[in-house]
Amino acid sequence: SLSAAFWEYLRHLGLHDFPCGLGSWVGTGGQSCGTCGTVQGCHCLSSLQNKSYRNGHGRPRGVQPGQEEAALDEESPEALLELLRDPHSPWALPPDCSAQDRLLREVAVLAPELIHGSKLCRVLRSLRMVDKGVQEVDEGVLKFQQLEELILSANQISRITSANLPRTLKVLELCCNSVGDLQDLCAQPPPELQHLGLGHNRLCGPSQDKFLTEDFWPNLVSLDLSFNNLTDLLGLVSQLSSLQKLRVLLLQGNPLAFIPTYRGFLVDSLPRLSFLDDIHVGHDERQQFQGLAGQPELSGSEARVVVSVGKMKGVPDPSTLQQLEVGSEAPVVTYTYFVTYEF
Repeated sequence: SLSAAFWEYLRHLGLHDFPCGLGSWVGTGGQSCGTCGTVQGCHCLSSLQNKSYRNGHGRPRGVQPGQEEAALDEESPEALLELLRDPHSPWALPPDCSAQDRLLREVAVLAPELIHGSKLCRVLRSLRMVDKGVQEVDEGVLKFQQLEELILSANQISRITSANLPRTLKVLELCCNSVGDLQDLCAQPPPELQHLGLGHNRLCGPSQDKFLTEDFWPNLVSLDLSFNNLTDLLGLVSQLSSLQKLRVLLLQGNPLAFIPTYRGFLVDSLPRLSFLDDIHVGHDERQQFQGLAGQPELSGSEARVVVSVGKMKGVPDPSTLQQLEVGSEAPVVTYTYFVTYEF
């Protein structure tokens, strides 16, 4: 499940081990923030990267006047951060680690109280769990009460239940999974979702087209449906046209993209689009394709693919074989070749 993968991921980050977490190397004095429970002045997780590590008198965090002697054995936050950031440090993360890995390690230094219990879940706004073997988005995800961005690319998710998604979600990325049915996702979808990424999945039309309307996604701005098995261009467009806020659409890699009038029909049918398949839709292009939306017969569900074979190596060329004379008793050898294409 996603919850189990998340806690395992935190365990591997070592957020409770030196130089992170609460220990003899860090002070624990000071008052707590009323919002997140960490030390006063943290401004919560959203601004931890910009917070001041020391107070106005140059003392380490939490050290009051007259307590300097007791704090001599403690490391300052700057020194602990340096151990995380110095590439030669044994505690440094590998160069190819994600920005999320680095942020959580630094949070464990600047506000170690946040990594205890469910406090981290209550303040985390973005969660990226890529290629972690996640198969299920379980109800434990609801503990992320302020989550706005959930990236679950390259996992093994085939169905996702919207009841287990935080209502605060604005970005849901499910690229490179095995999603083939949107019914459970659309039962109670997050009302404020602005981006839905379903590229490289197993969606088939037209059975799934009915779930791509404003009734389910009233605030959707960006939709990625690329590299699925969508075939009904006319039916899909009739549903997408209800998405009043849709500005970015990706459909490349679907069989329907082979239709000769594919791009022109979409551009004219969805006048609010700004980008189609990562290409900007300009005024000139709209003028060029004006009127195609009123000619659906030109966008039928058929496509013609012309394949030309150039040179083939390793096989005899029949045209160069010596022609036998009529009546010759020599055996006749016939060569036959065929080429198979898989779409």
